[in-house]
Amino acid sequence: MSCPIPTLDGIEYRVKPPPIAPMIGLLGLQEKGFIGWTVWLLGLAVAGAALNCLYNLFLHPLHDFPGPKVWGASHLPYTISWLSGHAGSDIARLHDRYGDVVRVAPHRLSFTHPEAWNEIRGHRKAGEGENGKDPHFYMFSQKNLLGANRENHSRFRRALASGFSAKSIQGQQPLIRQYVDLLINRLRALTTAETQERTSRVVDIVAWFNFATFDVIGDLAFGEPFGCLAESTYHPWVSIIFDAVSQFHTIMAIRWHAPGALHLMRTLMGSRLGRPQVMQTAYATQQIDKRLAVESDRPDFIGSMIKAETEAGEKSITREEVVQNARLLVIAGSETTATALSAAAYFLIVHQDVQKKLADEVRSSFQTESEIDLFSVQKLKYLLAVLNESMRVMPPVPGSFPRVCQPGGDTICGWRVPGGTGLDIWPLAVFRSARNFVDPDSFIPERWLDDGARDERFRQDKRSAFQPFSVGPRNCIGKNLAHVEMRLILARLAWNFDLEPADDGVKNWLKKCGNFHLWLKGPLDVRLTPVDRTGTTR
Repeated sequence: MSCPIPTLDGIEYRVKPPPIAPMIGLLGLQEKGFIGWTVWLLGLAVAGAALNCLYNLFLHPLHDFPGPKVWGASHLPYTISWLSGHAGSDIARLHDRYGDVVRVAPHRLSFTHPEAWNEIRGHRKAGEGENGKDPHFYMFSQKNLLGANRENHSRFRRALASGFSAKSIQGQQPLIRQYVDLLINRLRALTTAETQERTSRVVDIVAWFNFATFDVIGDLAFGEPFGCLAESTYHPWVSIIFDAVSQFHTIMAIRWHAPGALHLMRTLMGSRLGRPQVMQTAYATQQIDKRLAVESDRPDFIGSMIKAETEAGEKSITREEVVQNARLLVIAGSETTATALSAAAYFLIVHQDVQKKLADEVRSSFQTESEIDLFSVQKLKYLLAVLNESMRVMPPVPGSFPRVCQPGGDTICGWRVPGGTGLDIWPLAVFRSARNFVDPDSFIPERWLDDGARDERFRQDKRSAFQPFSVGPRNCIGKNLAHVEMRLILARLAWNFDLEPADDGVKNWLKKCGNFHLWLKGPLDVRLTPVDRTGTTR
């Protein structure tokens, strides 16, 4: 049996029929034309997917790892959870049920054991392989610290090191303090009536923390602030960061689940796909060119990178890499710091007893507000405990920044993991695990105190599990800057204001926040009441 196939020139050639033709005849589809073929192809796809699920469940190298069968059989549950904005919470529940190591997708494992941090991300001896960054996740970040390979990451890190050194942070104190002063002054103005009497005022504290942190990091990265505090609003470049977070998650889900669909997305969306990243890069390029047009020895990040760019007469970092790293630093050095401060404010208004202890510590440690600076705040032990507990319960970076197990495999937390396996560490799952912390869902700053005020039961806490800035050679380069900035802002806030919830709905704020790789936070309406230095508030 053969089929005539006409060509464009009218000549017919006879070819063998496809091997599925007999099956079509048996199924009675030969007279149904397009519909029959469509049904057959759909059936074939379903059969293929079913066979793939069976392979994942019974023959895949990870089939013996603990975890829900439906998650191990298909990428779909992981993808749906990822897109929902609650993946961290979902995976935390899986760990509660299955233990410290869970198979969360056919080719992916998640870890909550404290040793996982160092065994997946820690320093490696010379010649040892690295569990590198997942290339699909970091497709937009290969020219900056976040997604660079091992060699380029070391090069970028050296170029930025001097900008984040202790000496540089000391030199940056006047600049940081300038914006903290402006933040407090703007909040004071809001809570002072025309009669100059102190009065309480409801403000969205999330927005104000964002204004302050973006202005600080904007000045350090680009040479001038975004003007958020001065204008009491978000700069357009800052606003598109939140659009980029949502779009990035959609793109990542498609790359993991249906890579070919990205071409269709590009066709349908055109320039809208990836537009936030393009706009951010264009603005960063413009600001860096503007900064470089003025010779300056200010201790900022651009100065550090440009110095490396011309070091020893050789280009150790290109101009494009300077732009991409500056763009990254603005996002990483602002949104995460603002999230930690927002979490602290939220827990302080929900736990008034904690707020009273913090206020007593701050107000009894200084005679005047001018004494509160980047260095004096380091003696505030309870304030640090509040920040640590805030970052534990609501990690500034809640999502996993995935790695891929090195070729040849690796031993992680006692399990032999095949090469190429995706490796997740979700801070939200690690920090809220009952195996790592006693009463993990409760906000209790005292668990971080070492001066005898810590309850004996918290000595069981595995503090090494708490790594909000990650570990190893790729840990957060801005850790020290973030700490001094958070401590200074929170201390000044506690010195000047008492915080109360604006309404009962505030207590549900955390539940309404989406946890992607960053948090998508809603407004947090807080009633600020200025402190009367005579000892009363009104």
